[in-house]
Amino acid sequence: MRIDAYNQISQIYNTQTMAKTNRTQMSTSRMDQVSISQVGRDYQIAKNAVSEASDVREDKVAQLKAMVDNGTYKVDEGDFASKLLAKYNAIL
Repeated sequence: MRIDAYNQISQIYNTQTMAKTNRTQMSTSRMDQVSISQVGRDYQIAKNAVSEASDVREDKVAQLKAMVDNGTYKVDEGDFASKLLAKYNAIL
């Protein structure tokens, strides 16, 4: 058994470990910093405004409900059929 070879190997591993530790200590002294551009801020404001807006247009719904209740809501059969076929063809 060669003890001197083992000593050389252990010395190599010890120096590599110390080098890694020193690099870690040096990197902890720096502070990370993030800055958001004006375009990013504007995008965030717009995204918040859209998410807070209602998906349902209450005025249109109330108007359509009143027309259905009164019996004055009329649907053009040809227009309805063409839109229905267009949707069906888009799925296929």
